[in-house]
Amino acid sequence: MSQKQVFKPNREFAKDARIKNMCEYQALQDYATEDYEGFWGDAAKEKLDWIEPFSNVLDESKAPFVNWFDGGKLNVSAQCIDRHLHVRKNKAAIIFEGDRGDVQTITYLDLYKHVNRFANLLREDFHVKKGDRVVIYMPMIPEAAYAMLACARIGAIHSIVFGGFSSEALRDRIEDAEAKVVITADGAFRKEQPYMLKPVVDAALTGKTPVKKVLVVQRNHEDVEWVAGRDYSYNEMISQKKSKCEPEVMDSEDPLFLLYTSGSTGKPKGVQHNSAGYILWAQMTMEWVFDVKENDTFWCTADIGWITGHTYIVYGPLAMGATTMMFEGVITYPDSGRPWKMVEDHKINQFYTAPTAIRVLHKTGEHEPSKYDLKSLKVLGTVGEPIDPPAWKWYYEEVGKGKCAIVDTYWQTETGGHVISPLPGATPIKPGCATLPLPGIMAEILNPATGEKVGVGEKGYMCITKPWPAQIRGVWGDEERYIKSYFGDVEKDGKPVYFSGDGAVYDEDGYITITGRTDDVMNVSGHRLGTAEVEAAIKKHDNVAEVAVVGKPHPIKGEGIFAYIVLKCDEGVADEVEEVKAINNIIKKEIGSIALCDDIVFAPGLPKTRSGKIMRRILRAIAKGEKITQDISTLEDPGIVAQIEEMVK
Repeated sequence: MSQKQVFKPNREFAKDARIKNMCEYQALQDYATEDYEGFWGDAAKEKLDWIEPFSNVLDESKAPFVNWFDGGKLNVSAQCIDRHLHVRKNKAAIIFEGDRGDVQTITYLDLYKHVNRFANLLREDFHVKKGDRVVIYMPMIPEAAYAMLACARIGAIHSIVFGGFSSEALRDRIEDAEAKVVITADGAFRKEQPYMLKPVVDAALTGKTPVKKVLVVQRNHEDVEWVAGRDYSYNEMISQKKSKCEPEVMDSEDPLFLLYTSGSTGKPKGVQHNSAGYILWAQMTMEWVFDVKENDTFWCTADIGWITGHTYIVYGPLAMGATTMMFEGVITYPDSGRPWKMVEDHKINQFYTAPTAIRVLHKTGEHEPSKYDLKSLKVLGTVGEPIDPPAWKWYYEEVGKGKCAIVDTYWQTETGGHVISPLPGATPIKPGCATLPLPGIMAEILNPATGEKVGVGEKGYMCITKPWPAQIRGVWGDEERYIKSYFGDVEKDGKPVYFSGDGAVYDEDGYITITGRTDDVMNVSGHRLGTAEVEAAIKKHDNVAEVAVVGKPHPIKGEGIFAYIVLKCDEGVADEVEEVKAINNIIKKEIGSIALCDDIVFAPGLPKTRSGKIMRRILRAIAKGEKITQDISTLEDPGIVAQIEEMVK
């Protein structure tokens, strides 16, 4: 399939869509262009329930640090629960399906009670107050959502750490946030087998730590160690708590959560999102991009440890009063029909997953969708990386039966929600293309040297030229890094603008295609990993002298990790298989299984300039099997390139 193929919206679907055609899209974008503050001010008045109204829409006086909706007061937990009780208290808020097929339906009234009890527990027993940081290291179970919303209710700042990260990675995030409480589970189930989380927390908390209390949800009831005076059972304590807890009154710009993401340096960045702007955009994108309606059931297959899970499992669906699906297990277990059986069983209307998952489902269960009733599906979505045309074609024809729009969403942890995406009732779609900026998002592809908008077919930097409500508000504890990471590369009209770190290109219709990272960050299964972070882990091996890590195309993950390693001993290694295993074990310990290397080459040296800079472009080309076209005569040792090429062959 070529991107020149255009798939127009389903006419029947478009009749009832929130944005029905490109004229309506353009009218919204024109409104935002002509009256930016009016556009966002009207949206905030319409979508949010304010305890006190805001007095000012946008303050850019300290840009790139900006304030939205100054003077406004609200509570995000109340936005997601309380305001729905008078009309939909008996409606399903969350449908949970466990790995083993156990199903639990939590109504909005149930959710209200669970979250209030959890909030009272944190406030009364753990003395958590507004502004305190709470780390959540949880599996995909309802209690994870309760924990997030309970923190929001009492004004605590939650920082969720993906359950696949190692104890060292968890400890780094606990220490950086100076968290006083960790919420975890004994474990969970994966492929019907229990796996453990509490021992990882125990290892992370050895020695001196800011954590005073650990709350443990007993999910699989495995034996775990309990530290007296530190560890407490959620299951034993929660029933004693009252089901009413007054929500903390929060300013618009009070922090809601931190989420750590990889950058081009070894230390993860604590991305900070604040209350009003984030929850506004989470709701608006649910309504626009997925066209979720009152009685729809929405399923995002992500983990809550990533921004996708924050915005499109918990906050976005609940803010608009929808029913959201939570799934504990693996979508290919017990077979590749699992997601389609769940779509049939729960009458899922919108299905949102990653290209990695689509490729796996296509490869392992090409004809599985035809075995199930998928008529409830209206919109299909992808997230994390551009989707390749073969996977897009299978998703469109076999899963959507040629009737469902595929919204190929482009966004980041830092953007809070989608910024470029098709609208299912309006946008003609080109496979693998993110299409157009959403209304209110002033996204442009710029030439980094001139700050001018690039022409058709000319690669440039994907930038957003005006602040938007859900944008990152800072890097926790590091203002300089925030400015340098996001506003230090591109200027337009003499002013720094937000640079995403991605390259992009326009086609003849003005559609945007993302071409990939321009910095040393890899996109593995839709998740960002910094090369420096992986290199730092590998260097902890006693026999590693130098290492360079690059991304390499991978048929399932999109991008795999390729490491070039120079050993300290000249004679190499006696057993390369064992050495590779030892290095990957260190990576697993330091970061987690998600960062394991797909390829490791023990090289005699690395291609460097005479100033000592490693030429990663050469290493990327070798990893991809491409011919080296650039001049290597200026390298410190030009002959090293041919040696490495021969080893990789």
